[in-house]
Formats: sequence, structure tokens, C-alpha cells
Amino acid sequence: MSRLWLFLHLLGFTLWLGGAIATMIMGIAARREERHGVGAVVRAQASLMKVAIAPGALLAVLSGLILTFQISGSTGELPGFNLWLVIMQGAGLVAALLTLLIALPTATKLSRLDPAGETARYFDELRQRQRIVGSISGTLGLVALFAGAMLG
Repeated sequence: MSRLWLFLHLLGFTLWLGGAIATMIMGIAARREERHGVGAVVRAQASLMKVAIAPGALLAVLSGLILTFQISGSTGELPGFNLWLVIMQGAGLVAALLTLLIALPTATKLSRLDPAGETARYFDELRQRQRIVGSISGTLGLVALFAGAMLG
């Protein structure tokens, strides 16, 4: 049963980070677009956030918690201190919270705004917030991935 949870954990992480990298590439490519074209890119990024990134983050965290409880449940005690495990769990949890609580609502707001109309200034502010949160969350996600690789 733990192999299924490990598979789901890896699947969630792949959806999450893969989608985030795709979103980042789309954002970089959008710099060459006219103002109205940026709106279409932002709507595509918001769809990717709702379909892959947020569900992947949620799946990775929930399956990681279940894997942790399975480890402690099989031995009857908490696993010994492992720095890489702590780094993976801490970085992953903070990155997921940033993704689910800040990046997802921001992407949803952005997808509803007109990038060239009266809301252009607010649109730019939200895009800047999205860049910052995405960078921090992505970095923490990569830290968690590295720490997970060091576990083995």
C-alpha cells in the first residue's frame, strides 16, 4: 500500500513542479506579447494552476503526510531524526501553502482582469506578486525535491 502512496506522492510532485515550470516559461514568453495577448497567457496560466499545479501540490502534501504516518504506524514510534526528511517536509509544506493560499487565488483574480483597461495597474501588481510567490514556492519545491533525492 505504501508503494501506491509513494506513486501518488511522485505524481503530485510532478504535476506541481512540471506545471509551475511550464507556467514560468509561458510568463517569460509573454514578455514579447502585446498587452491584450498577455491576458490570454494569464488565463492559460490560471487554467494550468487550477488543473495541475494546485491539485499536484495538494496531492503531494497529503500523500507525504500519509507516508509519514505509515512509517510511524508500522514501527509504533516516530521515525528517527533525519535532516533530509525534515527539509523535504518543511520546504514542501511551505511551498504548498504559498501555492494554495496565495498563488492560486492570485491567478484566479488575474484571469478575470483586463490587462489593458482600467484595471491595468492592479493587473501588473498581481502579476508581480505572482512572480515573487512563484519564485519562492518553486525554489522551495526544488529544495524539497533535492532533499527527497538525498533521502535514498
